[in-house]
Amino acid sequence: MSALPRPAAGEYAEYYQGYVGQVPDGDILEMLRDQLGETLALLQRVPAERETFRYAEGKWSLREVVGHLVDTEWLFAFRALAMAREDGVDLPGMDQDAWVASSGADDQSLESLCGQWAALRRATVYLFAMMDEAQGARSGVASGNPFTVRSFAWIIAGHELWHRSLIEQRYMEDVA
Repeated sequence: MSALPRPAAGEYAEYYQGYVGQVPDGDILEMLRDQLGETLALLQRVPAERETFRYAEGKWSLREVVGHLVDTEWLFAFRALAMAREDGVDLPGMDQDAWVASSGADDQSLESLCGQWAALRRATVYLFAMMDEAQGARSGVASGNPFTVRSFAWIIAGHELWHRSLIEQRYMEDVA
C-alpha cells in the first residue's frame, strides 16, 4: 500500500479538486500503474488519420492532448520532487496553451508521444513509490498556491482521467 494517502482539500489549489475528486479511493501507485495500460489501450485504437483531428476550431489535436499529458506529468512530478527535497523554492505556473503551442506535438507521431508518456509514467510511479509518509506530507508553493507532495500523485492521476474521458467523448466517439 502506498504511503501517500488521499490529500485533504487544503493540500492543493482548489482548481485541482475536479481532478483529485475523480480518483477513486485506494492505492494511488496501483492506480497510476493501471492507468498506463488503460490509456495506452485506448490510444492504440486511434487510426493514423485521426491523430491530428480537432473536434472544434481552436481545440487541441489528439497528438497535442497526449503531448499535454506528457508536459503536465513532467511538471507535476518535478514539483513533487522539489518539494520532497525541501528546496524551499516558489515554483512557477504554466500556461498550458502556450506550452502546447510550442511543444511540436503535432509533428510527432501518436506512437512516439505514447512512448514518451509511458516512460514518464513508469518513472513517476518510481518517484512516488520511494516516498514515505513524511515526504508525502511535505509542502511547498507552486503557481502561488500551497501543495503537499502527495497531492501531486493524485492530481496526476485525476488529470489523466479527465483527459482520457475527453479523448473518449470528443476524439473517439465514432471510432470503432
